[in-house]
Amino acid sequence: MSDILTWFKSSYSDDQGSACVEVALEWRKSSYSDDQGGACVEMAACPHTVHIRDSKLGEDGPRFAVAGAAWTRFLGGVGA
Repeated sequence: MSDILTWFKSSYSDDQGSACVEVALEWRKSSYSDDQGGACVEMAACPHTVHIRDSKLGEDGPRFAVAGAAWTRFLGGVGA
């Protein structure tokens, strides 16, 4: 687990400093990933959303988000 958090400014904040709320994601690498860069899937869980990315593409690479319940159903299907 990393001690580094990735911070995101709320979409309701503006660039003038008002209403600035930030949230942090703690990215966790899949236990199936190795330390040689293979199969590097990372996820970060928030109360209602799970964010997923490919760590080989770096922090600015594409990512997607799904509802927590959908992620739970996905993991249940993968395990079956």
